[in-house]
Amino acid sequence: MNYQQVAEKILENIGGKENIVHFEHCSTRLRFTLADNSKVNKEEIERIEGVLTVRLTGQCQVVIGNEVVEVYDEVIKIIGNKTKEDNEQKEDEREKRKIGAVILDFIVGVFQPLVPAIAGGGILKSLLMLLSLIGVMDSNSEIYKIFTLIGDAPLYFLPLLVAITAANKLRANSLVAVSIVAVLLLPDMMKMMEDSAQLFGFGLRDIIYAYQVFPSILTVLLYAYVEKLWTKVSPKPIRIFFVPMMSMVITAPIALLLLGPFGYTLGQGFTSVILTMFNYVGWLAVAILAALLPFMVATGMHKAMLPYAITTLGETGKELLYLPASLAHNIAESGASFAVALKTKDKKLKATAISAGISALFGITEPALYGVTIQNKKVLGSVMIGSFIGGSFIGIMGVQAFVPVGPGLASLTMFISEDLPMNILYAIIGLIISFIIAFATVFILFRDKKDYKQNSNKDHKNSEIFNTPVKGEILSLNQVNDDVFSSGVMGDGYAINPLDNIVYAPLDGEISMLFNTKHAIGLQSTNGSQILIHIGIDTVQLNGKYFKTFVEKGAKVNQGDKLIEFDLDAIKESGFDPTIICIVTNTEEYILEKTEFDLKDTSRNKIIIKKVGV
Repeated sequence: MNYQQVAEKILENIGGKENIVHFEHCSTRLRFTLADNSKVNKEEIERIEGVLTVRLTGQCQVVIGNEVVEVYDEVIKIIGNKTKEDNEQKEDEREKRKIGAVILDFIVGVFQPLVPAIAGGGILKSLLMLLSLIGVMDSNSEIYKIFTLIGDAPLYFLPLLVAITAANKLRANSLVAVSIVAVLLLPDMMKMMEDSAQLFGFGLRDIIYAYQVFPSILTVLLYAYVEKLWTKVSPKPIRIFFVPMMSMVITAPIALLLLGPFGYTLGQGFTSVILTMFNYVGWLAVAILAALLPFMVATGMHKAMLPYAITTLGETGKELLYLPASLAHNIAESGASFAVALKTKDKKLKATAISAGISALFGITEPALYGVTIQNKKVLGSVMIGSFIGGSFIGIMGVQAFVPVGPGLASLTMFISEDLPMNILYAIIGLIISFIIAFATVFILFRDKKDYKQNSNKDHKNSEIFNTPVKGEILSLNQVNDDVFSSGVMGDGYAINPLDNIVYAPLDGEISMLFNTKHAIGLQSTNGSQILIHIGIDTVQLNGKYFKTFVEKGAKVNQGDKLIEFDLDAIKESGFDPTIICIVTNTEEYILEKTEFDLKDTSRNKIIIKKVGV
């Protein structure tokens, strides 16, 4: 891979370096916070060799895989270091983003950078416990105790680490932020709180803020606002000391009296809710979460679990839902990828599957997910089955994790506990179960698409042609602003930017599904192809408003029959994306080919699908 060329092409298709507000990377993705996401040419980026996929979820996430660091370094060479002044010029543009996207971007920006430090310290502690259990080290020795404290330092000083990442994300002075949050950890301050000290007539609560997350976040949020306020009113000659001084004078007391106690209570409540849910649902919660993780990772929703995992580890020292479920999912992805590599005749897919299988085995699933799993529904189903069965065992055995790192072969020590000597054994058994079930299921069910195409070319009688269901501009599926559809999880297909407001039957068949909200309809052709037509993005929220149906479930239809009428202008005015998605949901049996597109006369647009065998 030519890393420089990849970096240049990515920058070219995200709106240039001037569109970048913040840039970072994780284990598999380049993460761009952009001033204007509409400038991203997602389709062109995904065509770049070395790019697995692109996700637009607040951030623009370009999934590279194992070579992300090399591409990141080349991007940095081109864009240089973005200065605070550069970022502030884009403040107004950033505020235009939806509040949900801003919150998600903030959460990822705060918690993602914490993982290396916490994981490094946690793995060190677990390795020490392993050496103690096998008799190599004495747990009472000074060297053991010193290195245990070294490993514990990132979690103990978690409030300070959070202060840094939160301040960086809010573009506030990180050193002043750390200084303010450090007030909560001062030994003398902790002694005063223990002795019921008062401030302005109000008592300070006796709280130990080490290992806490939310008090620091709330404090830095207030500090960032106060800093901006004083920066505006402060005379420039004294700004260098006056702004930090006034910010500390105002923020620290409020943190001691209000934000710290509230954040502490919030963290305890958050953890209690999750643990109560786990105790109520039991092992099934781990199994279900493990089975759903392919969709969560594909859409970025798994990042919402990171604050919970870090908070729970800080509060209780253990985590028994997300990380154990991730072990089952990660290893299932690995097993499925190796099975695909063994069965496929496609050399490129074989190489991708082997590399992805190794990565997933060590806890990094994005290459497997985007490069292998979501390309084939039977592979996806196999991963879900392996994850569910492995997760069931892990949940029943009550496996607990003690380090917030991607579970895998190299990080198995994250499940070692002196108090629970069988915990690591149960984790290993769960790993083996997940791998074997996913591998076996894929090996039985998977059929190579290359074979499908070869077979279909021999039998043109099983081809059928259908019209596009509505007049409009044809779009690639990966241009759809919805991760579930654009990733191909639901099936292969295309999208339409509608120029008309009536959906017609694209081919002869039967109405197999009709949503009560009238925004989506399914058809099964006389030859057996299954077509889903979905009108608009998130239009289910309209609850049928602006839609009128002309057919019922089970009705026989002919090509050209009127199916649904919708108010295109009203849908747009309500703030919804009117893009229509048309997909073949049984793509293991049918190959969809976009052909005969005429942009000047959209009525002539036709699609050919070929039956490839069952």
